[in-house]
Amino acid sequence: MSGQRREMAAAVVGLAGAGGLALSSGGQTWVTATVVRPAPFPPVTEGLTGSDLAPLVPAGGLVLLAAAVALLAVRGPGRVLVGLLAALAGGVLGWSGLRTLVTDGDAAAAGVVGGATPGSTLTTAVSAAWPALALVAGLLAVAAGLLAVLRGRGWPGMGRRYERTATVAAPARRQSDEDRALDAWRALDRGEDPTEEPTERR
Repeated sequence: MSGQRREMAAAVVGLAGAGGLALSSGGQTWVTATVVRPAPFPPVTEGLTGSDLAPLVPAGGLVLLAAAVALLAVRGPGRVLVGLLAALAGGVLGWSGLRTLVTDGDAAAAGVVGGATPGSTLTTAVSAAWPALALVAGLLAVAAGLLAVLRGRGWPGMGRRYERTATVAAPARRQSDEDRALDAWRALDRGEDPTEEPTERR
């Protein structure tokens, strides 16, 4: 495998891997929120997934998977555009994970969790592994996207051999007796004499 093909394979695998990590992370519980309410109300505990806290995480995962496929389908400047889109999606994905890690979990959950009443208090526990996974996926996507931007123009096209094969006309099939009989019936339907040559009908 040439160096250019290895680069393209690395970008495709990187984007597909980042997309898969983002989708996996987005479906997991990032924050467990507990609302302690005044008596006689019992406390309410709710698990908030990455999709709840950062809806762009699963959306970014889908974009990256589509970008991995698009890198194989397009050539030249098209790969640069795909790389830019992938890098942008990776940046949004990484920021979503980083924000959950560095900001107060109470603030992140306050706008999502329900069940609060006057006088209640909210406590949260962050499962750091999943937002960290989203951050890693974002960094991987940015690296793969920038690789496509910087090097994608020179990567070889995929499927050119199959395109050439598709343009070759299929050999004409020999006309069978059944085909000739069908042609004769069609000529009769049109009011023509099937025994005449085409030039004689004109």
